[in-house]
This record gives sequence, structure tokens and C-alpha cells, in this order.
Amino acid sequence: MRNPKNVLESLTSKAASKDYHYQRLYRNLYNPAFFLLAYERIQAKPGNMTAGSDGKTIDGMSMKRIEALIQKLKDFSYQPKPARRTYIPKANGKTRPLGIPSFDDKLVQEVVRMILESIYEPTFHVTSHGFRPKRSCHTALQYIKRNYTGVKWFVEGDIKGCFDNVDHHVLVQILRRRIADEHFIGLIWKFLKAGYMENWEYHNTYSGTPQGSLISPILANIYLNELDVFMAEYSKSFNCGTKRKINPAYKKPLDVRRGKQEWLKRNEAKISEEKRREVMAQIQELNSQLRSIPYSDPMDTEYRRVVYVRYADDFLIGVIGSKEDARQVKSDVGAFIKEYLHLEMSPEKTLITHGSDFAHFLGYLITVSREQNSTRTKTGFTRRTYVGKVKLYVLKEKWLNRLLSYGALKISYDKTHGNKEVWEPVRRPGLIRLDDIEILNQYNAEVRGMYNYYRLANNATVLNAFVYVMKYSMYKTFAGKYRT
Repeated sequence: MRNPKNVLESLTSKAASKDYHYQRLYRNLYNPAFFLLAYERIQAKPGNMTAGSDGKTIDGMSMKRIEALIQKLKDFSYQPKPARRTYIPKANGKTRPLGIPSFDDKLVQEVVRMILESIYEPTFHVTSHGFRPKRSCHTALQYIKRNYTGVKWFVEGDIKGCFDNVDHHVLVQILRRRIADEHFIGLIWKFLKAGYMENWEYHNTYSGTPQGSLISPILANIYLNELDVFMAEYSKSFNCGTKRKINPAYKKPLDVRRGKQEWLKRNEAKISEEKRREVMAQIQELNSQLRSIPYSDPMDTEYRRVVYVRYADDFLIGVIGSKEDARQVKSDVGAFIKEYLHLEMSPEKTLITHGSDFAHFLGYLITVSREQNSTRTKTGFTRRTYVGKVKLYVLKEKWLNRLLSYGALKISYDKTHGNKEVWEPVRRPGLIRLDDIEILNQYNAEVRGMYNYYRLANNATVLNAFVYVMKYSMYKTFAGKYRT
């Protein structure tokens, strides 16, 4: 049997060739080394001791169990167990369904995931950042900071119930473009149709990727890569113009300044010092005026750009153009998603926002700066530094809700001062029974998590208020533990 790492590298080496069709993928599932590699990759995950609908966990995994699994795959009698459905809370107070597969199914899914990732990962677009190696929310946000300079309009995109409504037939058609192995496709069909158990009642799955499964993220990315490809082609037809025209309001004082500079250069030897100072003052006044006016014409209809980034089922489109252009982009993208992917955009979450307002993406507020701050370059020229640059901000509700969810903060209202909010750090009874070092580590981990996620924000210092409340909540937790 071949080394699985060599097999995966071989699959990756052929991914760049769009005409290449992968055959005989299913036979890799007969290789015990693949299952050992899969076990190595997933054995440390915390959910492995949670039993699926068959009651089995990682406990008791052995080569005998793997060989029995391979034998079922060889004679095609393998059938994934229905996932055990549970619900986890969301930040908005609602719940999200989560499927818990059996550990045997997790092993097979991890092997399938590794194969699919080797085939498709090299072909995914740079605009996709969700559930991919070496990519994260931060890489998506950094992409926005680099590429969204000067954006006039944001289209905040959210696909309604994306993972629950993926069309199985469309997904399999996409897979068949690259994979010419019906046994492998059939195995994916089995996972898609495995269903789930809720309150010991079986439910079929007619659409969607298996919630909680290891292959769900890669299947969703393969599906939504169609949107990434569409946006790459769409931008080519939408974009026009190489650069904006000069702003007429900027050109007039610019010409006046140049004229005065030329006159001063020609007559410097003839004029008095007083006259020279007078002309220099006029030039300085014109420079100040020019710094308050955009150099390029913001209303230039012959210059348009569209930029796009996606993280899982959330995406953010930036439009340099008119509001009508932004509406057209939103309409065209919505039509593609509905017609080709059989999904719908969420009406309440898909918004058009002006660049100087705040768009919401991945828990950050995103805006385009209109600041006129200037700095002097090495050559001595004055240059505007922040105009059109993207800025990221922490949303107050994010860290405030986190404090409330931890139970570290109590908010009361002072009626004598017009219902003014009064914040009070409070102890957390659930931590009192832990050792001192465990309490300290818990608070430190929560503070680090908040700072690490929002470290890209231009106003990250507002998290000092978060740290203040957490610190005094910790003091009160220790005070409660030692009754002092």
C-alpha cells in the first residue's frame, strides 16, 4: 500500500490541470495507513468522547475495528449512521443544529476530506477564506484592508440557511466535473443522505451538507467556489477605466498654484523679499485648499471597480461606482445564487451600505476613512495618508455581550439619574470550586481570546474596559471563594 502522504501530494500535483479527471479514488479507502493518518489528525479533538447514534466513541478504537470498516467499504455494505442531533446556542439567542456522527463515520469522513482537499484546495480562489488551511477570519479582514481602498459602497451578503439548503444534485454535478469515480461519488451520496436522529426519531436529509461532519466544510467550499468563480468573471465585465479623471474642483486651484510657482521661479531675482513672501503665502494657502479636495473625480462614471471576499456563507462586496451600480451588483449576485446554486440571499442581512458608514463582517465594523491627515514624505512632499483607507472597528455589543454571557458583569439602572446604566463586575459562582490557578487561567484565556480576535481593530484600546470588568470579576470570584 502506498504512503497516504505521497498519494495526497500526487492528487495535488494534478489539481492545476482543469481537464484532468480523477479516477480510482475509492480504492484509497482500502489502505489502513489512510485511516491511521486520519486517526492521528482527529484523535485529539474534544468531541470524540461524545457518542453518536450508535453509542460508540473513540474509546476502544483498534486495527481490528479499522479492518472491519475497510471490509464494509470493499463489499459496499458500508452505510453511515444517522448523526445524533443536538442544538447549541447562537450569539443572537437562537440555537444552531449540530449533528454528532459516530466515530467510525468520522474516520471515513476524514479520509474523504483529505482526498477532496488535495484535489480542490489548489483550485480555490484567493477570495475564499473560510475552513481552509492557513486561512482564517483575520486573513479575510487583511484582504479587505489591502484591496478595498476607495470603496464607495458595501454590499453585505449573507446566504439564507446555506448549509441546510445545499442542493445535493447540484453539488454532485460539480464534483463530477473533476471526479470520474462513481464509487467515490456514491460514498459522498451516502453521507449526504444519511439523515439524523432527534429524540430517537429518524429524519431524512433531502438537502444541505451534514451538520457537524468533517466533510461539511470542504463540500460547502466546493459548492460556494462557484460563486467565487462567478465573481472573478463578473469583475472583469464590471470593471472599466484604468484610472479616475482628475477632479475639476482640484484642477483649477492646481493650475493657479503652478502658475504662481512658475512666475516666482522666473522673477525671483527681480522681485522684492516682501513680494516673494506674499506669493509664497498664496502658494501655501492654495496647498491647504488642495489638501481638502479629492485629487481624482469621485463622480467619474467611466471608472468602476468591484471587489469581493467570502468567509463560509458570508461575503462582502465593495463597489467603486454609484449606488445604482451597487444595486445592480446585488441583484446580479442574488440572481446567480438563486438560479445556479438554488439558494437565496437573506433579505434582512443583505444590505447596501455607504463606504463612510459601517458595514458588518466577521464581527467587525468596516468603514472607509475620509480623514485628511497628511504626512511629509522622504522627498519633502506632503501627502495624504488615510483618505480611502479601510478601517476596522470593534463593535461595543460584541465585548459587552461576551461579559454578560460569562456572567462577569451586572447592569442596573439608576432611576434617580434618568435610568443611567450602572455597570458592576460580579463574581462567577461556577468558577468558585476550581483551583486558584484554574480560575486565573480561565480569565486569562477569555481575555486573550477577545484580544487575539480583535487585534486588527483600529480602536482595539476600547477592550481595556472589557479587561477592567474581567479583572474585578476575578477579584470578586476569589473573594467569594475565600469569603473575604
